[in-house]
Amino acid sequence: MRILLTGAAGFIGTHIGEVARERGHDVVPLDMFLEKAHGPGARPDGYAQLDLRSDELDEILDGIDVVCHQAAMVGNGVDAQDLPDYAEHNDAGTARLLAAMARAGVGDLVLASSMVVYGDGRYTCPVDGDVPPAVRQDDDLAAGRYDPRCPVCGGEIAWRQIDEDTPFLPRTSYAASKVAQEHYASAWCTLEGTRAIALRYHNVYGPGMPADTPYAGVAAIFRSAIARGEAPRVFEDGQQVRDFVHVRDVARANVLAIEQVAGHPVGLTPYNVASGRTFTIGQMAETLSAAAGGAPPVLTGDYRRFDVRHVVASPDAARRGLGFEAEIVAQDGLAALATDPLRTR
Repeated sequence: MRILLTGAAGFIGTHIGEVARERGHDVVPLDMFLEKAHGPGARPDGYAQLDLRSDELDEILDGIDVVCHQAAMVGNGVDAQDLPDYAEHNDAGTARLLAAMARAGVGDLVLASSMVVYGDGRYTCPVDGDVPPAVRQDDDLAAGRYDPRCPVCGGEIAWRQIDEDTPFLPRTSYAASKVAQEHYASAWCTLEGTRAIALRYHNVYGPGMPADTPYAGVAAIFRSAIARGEAPRVFEDGQQVRDFVHVRDVARANVLAIEQVAGHPVGLTPYNVASGRTFTIGQMAETLSAAAGGAPPVLTGDYRRFDVRHVVASPDAARRGLGFEAEIVAQDGLAALATDPLRTR
């Protein structure tokens, strides 16, 4: 197939392009080369440089079979002043892309979404059953009580695995923009009778991660600290539960979605892209440090009230709907990350 890949020069987009070409597809790589992500003047040969928010897209969509939309302003977006940038880049850019796809008659989309649409995970209270978490309170956090409480009785709750039907509870500018992208794609499907797959990535890591930028995930931040000879500094008590999924597995999930979206029903179908194996932030830091021969992690006790405590998703729907299962276990992949090259820009 002929694939338009937006965000093709990014961390995940680069790997998707490689896997798609390995499987015989024709990839048209498109990237804005946002300076914050790529540095000044970056534009490798072979890439089309376009801004989804303002440049004309009709010509580049001519002859395209499916769009794989990875382009986004990423990061946490934890300040209210970030809201306009995320809305303009992610939401307006996606809306313009979808409008152009409708004009060009391109009816299949694979969209990069994220676990952040769920906010914190979901929990079970022994009294009130399955509940969303209450907002964490400063007095609890200051006392080292980091787990959220039941929003009904205020008691202790335990995290549980979530599936794609879990309601959205975005907590940051970035999270709100990913929710909006899914809603725009769903509306486009309804209006045009088209198909979309939204892949909700969990914590992606692997070679080519950006180092020490606002775009870096916690794994890259820890990896960069170790490379500087510093101990990774872990917030709270290090017991935050996550699902770490290797970028090559994420790339495979995208190509499987590209190849199968046309066989999906009209509308948007979401899939969690996760390994199905839990790992704590503390375990991740310990694994990286041990593999690199670095100093052991330091538990700082620092916290941010809006941070997600636990989020773990079921990979079952992606297994059934796409035939996708993660192949790289976190223990092995994170150990390799200790020496994997990172992208400085």
